[in-house]
Amino acid sequence: MGRAAAHGRTGVRGYSDPIAARLLPERYQAALARFEHPVSLRDRLLGQFVRRVGEYMPLRTVAIDEALRAAVAEAKQVVILGAGLDSRAWRMAELSDCIVFEVDHPATQAYKRPRVAALPIASREVRFVSVDFEKDSLEAKLAETGHDRMQPTAWIWEGVVMYLRLRTIEATLRTIAGLSAPGSRLLLHYGAPSLLRWLVGKLLFLVGEPHRSSFTPQHLADLLGRVGFSVLSDEGGADWARRFSDGPLKLASFAASQRLAVSQRGA
Repeated sequence: MGRAAAHGRTGVRGYSDPIAARLLPERYQAALARFEHPVSLRDRLLGQFVRRVGEYMPLRTVAIDEALRAAVAEAKQVVILGAGLDSRAWRMAELSDCIVFEVDHPATQAYKRPRVAALPIASREVRFVSVDFEKDSLEAKLAETGHDRMQPTAWIWEGVVMYLRLRTIEATLRTIAGLSAPGSRLLLHYGAPSLLRWLVGKLLFLVGEPHRSSFTPQHLADLLGRVGFSVLSDEGGADWARRFSDGPLKLASFAASQRLAVSQRGA
């Protein structure tokens, strides 16, 4: 919803996501329209919240897009872990030579697939990989859908890690490493420790989506190093604002604590 609200209304250079609104449930599409001309206090408050999200989401999106463009210079396979309502396979022309594997829970994909069925794809191909992580093996499911572990892969892990416990993150990193030929890159979005982040985590716990992990850049680099990935860059919200904003952009400290580590699998 934040991506949809920002399309055509942001000063973030290079941001465009005309697909986002089409992926939203109809009631959220209607809500976006109401926020333009609110008639109630609830609409005004929710509209302000969505606009704040719409200030941050374009920065995160273009940071990952930029890193992905560099990664697919070598890797013609893209695996998006917890793909959700990601739109890159339908909007990024740079993926025209790439097979995109969208990995997510079967229920999420059952919602998404009818919504993208009529959309032209920008990538060479999209393959949906249904994985229930409580029951299924990511390695086996990717193999079933044709992922080639002998060829470099660009991995995107966005908007997921903060909800996972350390042991789950470590296990997933080991799986990624085992499926990554030399030259593969992992684009990992995570949160750095901060007081506001801790408070937001407590609020999200009340709605059933607690934040369970945060890392310093050095801690994350150590984790990645143990499975054979070397960090090429690690930037946060403030860095993205300086690089991609057309003008001054004041980010909330929670948004500023968001980071993207780009790492590469060695020989």
